[in-house]
Amino acid sequence: MDATEGMAAASNVTLSKLQALNGIFAIYKKQGPTSADVLNVLKSKLLKEAGVANPNPRKRKKQALKLGHGGTLDSSASGVLVVGIGEGTKMLTTMLAGSKKYTAVGELGRATDTLDSTGSVVQEKGYDHVTKESFEEKLKEFTGEIMQVPPLYSALKKDGKRLSVLIKQGHEVEAKPARPVTVYNLSLKDFSPPLFTLDIECGGGFYVRSLVDELGKALSSCAHVRELTRTKQGQFTLEEHVLKEESWTFQDISQSLQPCPEPTSQQNNSKKGKTQGKSAQGGSENVSGDHSQNTTKGESGDRRD
Repeated sequence: MDATEGMAAASNVTLSKLQALNGIFAIYKKQGPTSADVLNVLKSKLLKEAGVANPNPRKRKKQALKLGHGGTLDSSASGVLVVGIGEGTKMLTTMLAGSKKYTAVGELGRATDTLDSTGSVVQEKGYDHVTKESFEEKLKEFTGEIMQVPPLYSALKKDGKRLSVLIKQGHEVEAKPARPVTVYNLSLKDFSPPLFTLDIECGGGFYVRSLVDELGKALSSCAHVRELTRTKQGQFTLEEHVLKEESWTFQDISQSLQPCPEPTSQQNNSKKGKTQGKSAQGGSENVSGDHSQNTTKGESGDRRD
């Protein structure tokens, strides 16, 4: 018996038990890895605990375990990352409806091409004229229903390719047009020039990096995001619900799992009709495919990985 099999035997976890988990839960994403990287680490841990030798979490077809995440975070961001397992991968969009909360540390006086600290400085301007009072007054203009231009370095796509990838390949990329987004609450938590800290509650499709960039311009200066933490997504909060990496185990996930709602008879009949229709055409439903990509397209956040 090798170490992996021994671990599975000790915890009494089998692959069938793992595959029986259905629902959503929240994990903590640290700064550095992409959201997809974090999901692959989680999947590897669970498969090893279940005794699967040499699991390949990046393999897309005939996966032993279905996992997906909702609302991608930038690699440089941290905080709440919601994960669906089994049938939960299909519920991410509906169960994550609602607002998201972020804490962002920004820096006045410097703008970068990525709008955060990972990019190159493209502009420097003075900020001595910016006071706490003028800052708080300007925040009112960015609260409510506003128009926002998404960052060039983002996961938004052109011709099937992400804008951030096209830029890195040397292609000329135009900014996407401004689009409506909602800011429910926006407050200045700390003001220690050049640094400032914002608490933000927003709806889907919102980019914190764009907010900080536009705020800097509105204050006749410039700014970029130094740190970004998502503190809430859907019903999941950073303080109460997230599992740190040491708790990415079958037992801890089972205890924190939010189960999928039971399908109604109408939904069952609808699914049955679709399945019969596919069978009549010689097709079949893919029930083993991997869902490790972001399954909530257009969800908020700051994302480009």
